[in-house]
Amino acid sequence: MGYARAINPRIQSNSPWSFRHLSPFILADAIRTKGWSFIPNQVLPPLLANTAVGAVLYTTYLNTLGLLHEPSSRATKRVYPPPPLATTFQAGFIAGSVQSLLAAPLDALQIRFHAKEMMDGKWHSMWHYASSKTSSIGLRGIFAGYSLSLLRDSIGFGAFFATFEFVKGQCFYGFVSNVYGFYDQLSLFQKTTIAGQDATPGRPEIRPHYLLEPSFILLAGAAASVAQSVIQHPITRIQDVHYGRLEWIDSHRPSPPPSGHPTSTQKSPPPKLNALTMYASAYRKTFKQCLAHARRSGGLRTWLYKGFVVGTLRQVPSTSAGLIAFEVIRRKYAMDEEVVRIRKDGYDILLV
Repeated sequence: MGYARAINPRIQSNSPWSFRHLSPFILADAIRTKGWSFIPNQVLPPLLANTAVGAVLYTTYLNTLGLLHEPSSRATKRVYPPPPLATTFQAGFIAGSVQSLLAAPLDALQIRFHAKEMMDGKWHSMWHYASSKTSSIGLRGIFAGYSLSLLRDSIGFGAFFATFEFVKGQCFYGFVSNVYGFYDQLSLFQKTTIAGQDATPGRPEIRPHYLLEPSFILLAGAAASVAQSVIQHPITRIQDVHYGRLEWIDSHRPSPPPSGHPTSTQKSPPPKLNALTMYASAYRKTFKQCLAHARRSGGLRTWLYKGFVVGTLRQVPSTSAGLIAFEVIRRKYAMDEEVVRIRKDGYDILLV
């Protein structure tokens, strides 16, 4: 949506916020201005890229979790007992690491994208921009700064999935056991339900309120988003500084002489700092620049977490919605209909 925002007159004029600033309205304005070709040329490429990265992330996480925790590999709607916190963190760490490898070229393209170049006609579409920019920066430019991305995604998604599974699993089961696990604390309706099953064979059963589990899934999504932001926000701040330095290196890197030029057939002496050395030294200069920013902002923590609250609040709704969709789809295609029974003194808590 970067290009769509750049050509939107309301965004560029800094007009007071209204519903016209929401993404659907911005996209509609872009289509009215540029025509329906705006979708396949500008929106579809990053949309497909984000979809592919997300699919790799969640698929890797589910398969890794199944290898580390055998009950999670079964096609059940719920995992009981739930996987330990350390196991979900390991699975999320591995999934984030794999995802960062696939996302490296996408990150390289994103940080080098300038909407003004698209508006000036330098790039005809996102397809054109991606192919041209990738060939110009090369493999070395694509993976420049990858260690920061690996650190951000591996630890960030480790905390993300660990928090989500912990709140959705351990916290939910613990809450249900404490609220519905003592007969004296049950409501009159629950006690009547147990009494009505005395004449039937088997143990009496009660069911928690049907909105209880969806509420915990929603809470788990919000908590996971906050936990991820706590780790990724400061690293992203450092990345912004580092990527700015890498972009400067790309723009100042000498181009090879054209074919047929007299110097093209001569072996010129290597420059004092070749591109690889410059990329390596960029880390040291980045951290020096970050410390300088921190001193001007009143401390490293203050600078690293500047804008944290606003950014997290903006991220929580979409992340929570994505996790809810992830959980709903995972349960929809579960083949095992076996229910979870939490055994208590004289009755069972039934989760269906």
